[in-house]
Parts: sequence; C-alpha cells; structure tokens
Amino acid sequence: MTAFLWILFAGAALAQTAATPPSATKPAVVPGADKIAVPAKPAETFQSSMEKQRAAIEIQREAVRKQSEMAIQWRAATPGIEVPASDCDPIADVELTPLIDRAAQQHQLDTRLLRGVMEQESAFRPCAISTKGAKGLMQLMPDTIEQFKVGDVFDPEQNIEAGATFLRQLLDKYKGDFKLALAAYNAGSGNVDKTGGIPDIKETQDYVERIMKKIR
Repeated sequence: MTAFLWILFAGAALAQTAATPPSATKPAVVPGADKIAVPAKPAETFQSSMEKQRAAIEIQREAVRKQSEMAIQWRAATPGIEVPASDCDPIADVELTPLIDRAAQQHQLDTRLLRGVMEQESAFRPCAISTKGAKGLMQLMPDTIEQFKVGDVFDPEQNIEAGATFLRQLLDKYKGDFKLALAAYNAGSGNVDKTGGIPDIKETQDYVERIMKKIR
C-alpha cells in the first residue's frame, strides 16, 4: 500500500512539472550578461584629418575671393576712399610651410627671411588687402601682380611664388644686402636708390628692423 501511494505521488509531481510552461522557468542569471561590449570608435586617421584640413582651406579660399570682389566693387563705387584690409584667419601652417620651403629653395632664399616678410606683411592672412591696394600673403602691389602675371593673387602658392621672385630680384640688385632689399620691398627701389640706404621713413625702418630680428 505504501509503495502504491509513493508511485501516485511521484506521478503527480511529474505531471505538474510537465504542465509548467517554459516561460515560467527563470533562466540562470549570468553576472555581467546585461553589459554588452561596444567596440571602440576607430581613431581618426592622418589621411582623413588632412582631407578635412584641405576642405577647410578651400572654403577659406572661396571666402577670400568673395571678400576681394566686394572690396574692389566698394573701391570703384567710392573713389578717393581707401579700403581697409580684409579680415580672415591666418593660413594653416600645415599648408604654409611646404609652400615657403619650395619657394625658398627655388629662389635660393632663407626660409626665415621669406616667412618674416610674410608675417610682417599680412600676418599670414591670405585675404589681406592693405589701404594702398597690396594684396595677399606677400602684399603684392598691382604693378608686381602684373609684372609676374599672377592669375589669382589670393591663391597662397601663386602669391608666395611672385613675392619670392620679387624678393630675389631685390637681393640680386643690392648684392645680397638683406636690409636694403627689405627696405626696397617696403618703400620701393626708387626711395632706396635715392637715399643710398634705408630711407628716412619710420614705417620702413621699423619694418626692416622687425624682420631682421626674426632671421638673426
């Protein structure tokens, strides 16, 4: 009789287990299972960074061209009134340095001299326009732009090439004398030839002194 009751009890237990739906059974909890590892974002490559830099430079160049056109139109509409220098960000050194190195090597110039002139003239702003009409990084005057057939004076490469060529001519004219060449770049060869040295013009004297300090 006891064996019979045990068999009935066991059978009932098995039937109850079979009737329990799978969803009612709680799965075992694994520590940390709810934390899914997220792959780290790949670091920006040097190439993609340079591409972004070039895109930003191209946008800046376009803005420079538009500013120049507006300045020219404004000058034409208001004769006798000088236009202030256009404002834009300095050109990125990652683009500027190769251009300076190339022009310096081609024209046998000290890179410090070329960079010093550029910094003094425009503070490395490719869209700079002076009240006298000098334009771009090397602040080329209209006669210089025409002389060296500069197609886009606000293009850094063209502007630096023309400025370096002109600076080389002045150094040859004054037999390698940096001070006289710089004075002529600022005040014109006529003033230097007339005085036989640095003209008695404070702007020119300060200009020469500041650049010479950069290359000593």
